[in-house]
Amino acid sequence: MARRGTEAFPELGAHCDEADCNQLDFLPIECDGCGGLFCAAHRTYRGHGCAKEADQGRTVVVCPDCGDSIERTAPGQAEQEILDEHVRSRRCDPARKRKPVCPARRCKEPLTFSNTTDCKACGRKVYLRHRFPADHACAGAAASKAAGAGAARRAGGECARDAQSKGSGAWALPVSIRNLKIF
Repeated sequence: MARRGTEAFPELGAHCDEADCNQLDFLPIECDGCGGLFCAAHRTYRGHGCAKEADQGRTVVVCPDCGDSIERTAPGQAEQEILDEHVRSRRCDPARKRKPVCPARRCKEPLTFSNTTDCKACGRKVYLRHRFPADHACAGAAASKAAGAGAARRAGGECARDAQSKGSGAWALPVSIRNLKIF
């Protein structure tokens, strides 16, 4: 058929190469199998009876154990045969398929890159909902809290004697801060 557009704009669009159609389409689709230009109704291999329809192209089989995709090497190859060969090749590792889950008690949420955070106290990866130390029974938070309390007591004991004013019982600023001048 003629591959030209309208009389006013001959370079715009093309007529469908399907013999029964011949519709003028302004966005024709070129078939990668036969090279013809087709309208939206005849764009598929089956729609215009293309010889490439019989070719199934590349197909893969997904392993149910590890989640790997294995490409078929022969067009008529059975799926079970491909999976058996994959297992014999020792590349099948079921541990790779399992995603890590949140370590918080009773939480079964899988950890992904978008819902995971690292606890600063214990260093474990946890679900965002359990990001605070109290939410995931953090062992590091209890140790750091005890160490922080001991340091505060030691620092408070030394400062308490120097900072307490005479007889009033109120706390005063340390001498070094009272004498600090900012210009």
